Amino acid sequence: MKVLQRAVFACILATVSLPVIAQTDAPTTAAPYQPKFAGDPARSESEARALGYMRTVLRAQKEYKKKNDKYAPSLLALVHTGSFTRRMTQTDRGDYTVGFKSHKDGFDLALTPKELAPDRRSFFADEDMDIHADETKAADEKSPKIK
Repeated sequence: MKVLQRAVFACILATVSLPVIAQTDAPTTAAPYQPKFAGDPARSESEARALGYMRTVLRAQKEYKKKNDKYAPSLLALVHTGSFTRRMTQTDRGDYTVGFKSHKDGFDLALTPKELAPDRRSFFADEDMDIHADETKAADEKSPKIK
């Protein structure tokens, strides 16, 4: 009986494992990035997520300033402002790391990729609400603005 059970188990295991093995052996080719909206400046899905995060922070900062007559001193202070959530305070954003610094009259927000690449630029924004990008170094206020 145990031999029969082991044979059945081996058949089931082989049947379940075969599609997984076939999937991992298949060559992977990344599809080109499909813009999310007209004029989308992102060059990859990774950039699209990073820019979406930046826009959410910038909208929350605008709303926070409108209500409090100053910018939020931290990401945590932005929770429940606009669509900014507690989970968004985490600085590890997949391919990017968030840097946030407040100062007397505003703030600096930076998203730096863990690995710079032409389709994974660094981004910067401050109280001027313009987003800047750089593909060779950490972006700052002198980096070119994206549209």
